[in-house]
Amino acid sequence: MKNNSLSTAAVIDPKKLAQNTVFSILFTISLGHLINDMLQAVIPAVYPVMKEKFSLSFTQIGLITLTYQLTASILQPFIGFYTDRKPRPYSLAIAMGFTMMGLIAVSFASSFVNILLSVSLIGIGSSIFHPEASRVAHLASGGKKGLAQSIFQLGGNAGSAIGPLLAALIVVPYGQFYIIWFALIAIVGIAVLSVIAKWYQEQLVIKAARKQVAVEENHHNLSRNRVIWSLGILLVLIFSKYFYMASMTSYYTFYLIDKFHVSVQESQIYLFAFLGAVAAGTLIGGPLGDRFGRKYIIWISILGVAPFTLLLPYVSLFWVGILSVVIGLIISSAFSAILVYATELVPGKVGMIAGLFFGFAFGMGGLGSAILGKIADNNSIEYVFKICAFLPLIGVITGFLPNLERKKKVA
Repeated sequence: MKNNSLSTAAVIDPKKLAQNTVFSILFTISLGHLINDMLQAVIPAVYPVMKEKFSLSFTQIGLITLTYQLTASILQPFIGFYTDRKPRPYSLAIAMGFTMMGLIAVSFASSFVNILLSVSLIGIGSSIFHPEASRVAHLASGGKKGLAQSIFQLGGNAGSAIGPLLAALIVVPYGQFYIIWFALIAIVGIAVLSVIAKWYQEQLVIKAARKQVAVEENHHNLSRNRVIWSLGILLVLIFSKYFYMASMTSYYTFYLIDKFHVSVQESQIYLFAFLGAVAAGTLIGGPLGDRFGRKYIIWISILGVAPFTLLLPYVSLFWVGILSVVIGLIISSAFSAILVYATELVPGKVGMIAGLFFGFAFGMGGLGSAILGKIADNNSIEYVFKICAFLPLIGVITGFLPNLERKKKVA
């Protein structure tokens, strides 16, 4: 009876299967991404609490971010490379387990070194989660890769926005130990990702029964050197985007407190508004890339945000709030387009490419936080925002990317 059921499933047209499951799976993996990134966002959101309790310098704050981001980045390409060959669906739930352990450890941390060890567990969870989760989004895309990646990214960015808000309500008023309550949310995340893992495992069984090997068609005729050059350009753009994002996610609250004398909780509301705009912009970027071409969306997203970043350090609190929302909307539309563009440059290597780009993004965010923390200690928080304002100008190099959409039409 089991074999008959498997045979019936095996003859289902893969395109119809994708159409039937795409949105249910995409929104479920997006929910998993929301929980994952919400829990991770709790850590930078409680930096002001940690700074006061342990008398940390901005350099030490940067080192906390660097530790988390390095553990979240170094492993990702290797995990992606491995899972391209041997998918591990239930590694998604295992990843959330690492995050849960890290949160519990942070709530009990009694020293700077303990904090570093605790956030490294959260980073390991992130490094396991993103490559396999990106593959799930790709598998459920039904060919609409930009839309699928945007829905997936929307969950992550929404979680990054909600995390600081919950931290402001739960942790800031009551203290470090209350971080432990977020471990309960991690348990929900494990349950959600277990559902995804079951669906993912079923797809692998169907493919194995039909003895199919997923091979993506190479739609471009670019040379190997041109592909490597193009990937290098994309990584430089990631550097620009995530160094700037590091200034906002790690130091925006300190900037508002220092320059405008707002309270910690008020600063968290401004951070929530920025991260909410990031979530909205992410949802827009992927479908626009599908329709108008990813290269143009990348160009507009990185270079187009420069006038607003250049203005931000010189305006009043009201306009800082407005500009930060505009910046979040524009700059966030790039990542989905960049990631899908990269997978089209190197077809059939979704896990490796996702791991490389997520890992590099996290690494640049961590490195940026550490460097900017040192600059803040030596100069001022305001100076950090003045120099970071120029980073989006690097977006001009997008012009050197090949137009893959045009090449597809020619082919």
